[in-house]
Amino acid sequence: MASSSIRPCILCIMIVVACLLFQCSYGARKLNVLVEEQSPVLTYHKGALLTGPVSVNLIWYGKFAASQRAIISDFVTSLSTKGSDQKQPAPSVSTWWKTTEKYYAQSKTKFPALTLGEQILDDSYSLGKSLTDADIAKLASRGAPKNAVNVVLTAADVAVEGFCMSRCGTHGSSPRSKSGRFAYIWVGNSATQCPGQCAWPFHQPVYGPQTPPLVAPNGDVGIDGMVINLASMMAGTVTNPFGDGFYQGPNEAPLEAATACPGVYAKGAYPGYPGDLLVDSTTGASYNVNGASGRKYLVPALFDPSTSSCSTLV
Repeated sequence: MASSSIRPCILCIMIVVACLLFQCSYGARKLNVLVEEQSPVLTYHKGALLTGPVSVNLIWYGKFAASQRAIISDFVTSLSTKGSDQKQPAPSVSTWWKTTEKYYAQSKTKFPALTLGEQILDDSYSLGKSLTDADIAKLASRGAPKNAVNVVLTAADVAVEGFCMSRCGTHGSSPRSKSGRFAYIWVGNSATQCPGQCAWPFHQPVYGPQTPPLVAPNGDVGIDGMVINLASMMAGTVTNPFGDGFYQGPNEAPLEAATACPGVYAKGAYPGYPGDLLVDSTTGASYNVNGASGRKYLVPALFDPSTSSCSTLV
């Protein structure tokens, strides 16, 4: 769900200019740990959806350890529904992802096949450590210009406009052009800035019911939190890539496939409690899906258009 705070007029003018240069983001994962009333329906607004093979390109901005990059790249690989089920024990990331395929069935559009594309490293902070939405769009343009979802991932020491104040991640798209059009996502590492807001339930929440933090499945609170937000934004991107796909409410603040189910990760979820998650007997980590390379992840519930309810695998 997109959210914005009231800012001085000069900043409003800057935002308008940025929207002229780069199409503004459509959806955002808000700071939210509470279970809200479910959306009755996500309406299809007859816009274009992603088609054909789609490359998911990762743009790493700032310093990430190789082990951190592997956690997220393995998650993206896990989204593939072609032959990956045999490599992922149930419940799997690929089965979770298939819920988004139901939206394409409603729109009579062929579901796109996602593949992990190129990975671009910018550990020199070429645009500084304080980024605007326009900076994020500029970074996203370093990925493929068409048939792509370009994902900008910012390190823990990078401040991004609205990060921790109103959002944990966003998605949008590039303007139409002769070279093509791509969708993009931004997600930040909240480990040092706001883990209680953007990495819950792996960190004590800063507001709402105070429940003990859970053990992160990959042993990295910031990165495991990024996976949750990336999963949410991937679902929003595929079902509403250009702002006129599936959503409910105003298009500048839409409820989308994952943001329609805030705070829900498993059956039995209630405010401050993510649900009855699986627990790894060796590490004590909480998770709800298995991914590629033997990984375990926590992903948000998705709104199932066939049942008009938030769907969980556990």
